[in-house]
Amino acid sequence: MKILFYDTKSYDKESFEAKAKDYPDIQIEYLKSELVPSTAKLAKGYDAICAFVSSDVGTETIEVLHACGVKLILMRCAGFNNVDVEKAAACGIKVMRVPGYSPEAVAEHAMALALAANRRIHKAYVRVRENDFSLGGMQGVNFYKKTAGIVGTGKIGAAMARICHGFGMNVIAYDKYQNPALDFVTYVSLDELLAQSDLISLHCPLMDETYHMINRESIQKMKDGVILVNTSRGGLVKTADLIEGIRARKFFAVGLDVYEEEKKNVFEDRSDEIMETSITARLLSFPNVIITSHQGFFTYEALDAISETTLNNAMAFTKGERTGNEVEVE
Repeated sequence: MKILFYDTKSYDKESFEAKAKDYPDIQIEYLKSELVPSTAKLAKGYDAICAFVSSDVGTETIEVLHACGVKLILMRCAGFNNVDVEKAAACGIKVMRVPGYSPEAVAEHAMALALAANRRIHKAYVRVRENDFSLGGMQGVNFYKKTAGIVGTGKIGAAMARICHGFGMNVIAYDKYQNPALDFVTYVSLDELLAQSDLISLHCPLMDETYHMINRESIQKMKDGVILVNTSRGGLVKTADLIEGIRARKFFAVGLDVYEEEKKNVFEDRSDEIMETSITARLLSFPNVIITSHQGFFTYEALDAISETTLNNAMAFTKGERTGNEVEVE
């Protein structure tokens, strides 16, 4: 099998090359170019392409890939909201993903964001570097005995729930499908979770029903002084309403690893560029907000699991086997 790997970073190539030695029937070519309709034509002669969460795998891209003879789209991530799954199915292209590469990596980053935003670690770091050891504006809150609300209790949400439980927090959750392994979690309605939680952490996929689930109306239902963390998908939060809530002092702290206008920013150095919109700059202007660059997954263990699962997906496809990682049209 010949795979064309798009949007290659040094760490991608390093982790995949290390694993590829165990898959002699797979040949990978690496491109730094992003996957968009204009670069999709480079896949001619390849059996599969490997894309990421920031790739454009929409209708036009899939049409080009189909014309090039591509039969498999390998998403080296859990999310697939950027893929036109129906178009892929209509073109006879299989889509496979990596649903559980390292739930703990993302959950640990979510808690890191919650703690850092709460205790203003980002401000303290800068302040102390300037020999300023004052504590004004640094006061945080204890998490112990507070209530953590977990929205979505799949593998990542479950890992976050266990972390919060370990901190001595009361853990409540909202999910259509309750996780029986979380016997210490109390499932409630979304409205109850919003009203009761001191810390809200989002761990659900981005779908039509979850798009902008955090908006002006849902923010008004939250406690005053709530801490919000999003390590899932930027589209879960309506940014304009979040900014409005921050200005209204609704949030004690906000930690974001994903946000709505991140697409062009993900993993790129744009320090010498003028940003297209002011949304990110406005968020960063608030002293109680921390933003990281979609790095929740970024651990050695997670990259190892991503490369292994992706290559296993490719081999299963060639053998006509199912792995459970197929993305099906509902």
